[in-house]
Amino acid sequence: MSRPPQVPDRDALRRIGAAVRRRLAGAPAVTRLETDKVELYAVPGFLAADECQRLATMIDLVAQPSALFDVGYDSGFRTSYSGDLDPHDPFVKGIAERIDALLGLAAPTGEPIQGQRYQPGQEFKPHNDWFYTSESYWQQERRRGGQRCWTAMAYLSPVAAGGATHFTNAGVSIDPQPGSLLVWNNAREDGVPNEDAMHAGTPVLDGTKYVITRWYRVRAFG
Repeated sequence: MSRPPQVPDRDALRRIGAAVRRRLAGAPAVTRLETDKVELYAVPGFLAADECQRLATMIDLVAQPSALFDVGYDSGFRTSYSGDLDPHDPFVKGIAERIDALLGLAAPTGEPIQGQRYQPGQEFKPHNDWFYTSESYWQQERRRGGQRCWTAMAYLSPVAAGGATHFTNAGVSIDPQPGSLLVWNNAREDGVPNEDAMHAGTPVLDGTKYVITRWYRVRAFG
């Protein structure tokens, strides 16, 4: 009898997923969104208005054309501007610690908070945050902390039109609400990376969309 193919970091993804799931279930401010395709949670009012404004200003200072592993900016796949915020800045560090505490994840497993800015016409086409282990970049990412397990993303600005986060396979679309945090598991309960976590940042039609994202690995990042 042939064995099923090995899934790198599967045990860790299953264990971490269960721990975060239990923690979020006991958090009164957290709402699980209705879909059986992906574990997706919302936390309204996670950031205050002044925190959102300060973070958006910090993003403007570091924003560069967004990069991908194997697709250039001129491909049109990801047309936002983005940049990592200084993890040693006390304000940024405090935001990261609050996200860590919400999920119950150790700070070293979190990647630096990345800020993203989308202006009219800019988008991020459907993609998964987890790593495809058949790709050449995986060997580097395996050494830098392994697979991504959870994603936390906060909206910082109102958007007059467009700019929703659309989970394409799950049929769920979330409009930007300043201060709100979205959290999702990039794996299924069995520890296999979840194809149904596929999501897109739909084109902004009017206004400017600012978000921050913190991705978590199964081991210490770096």
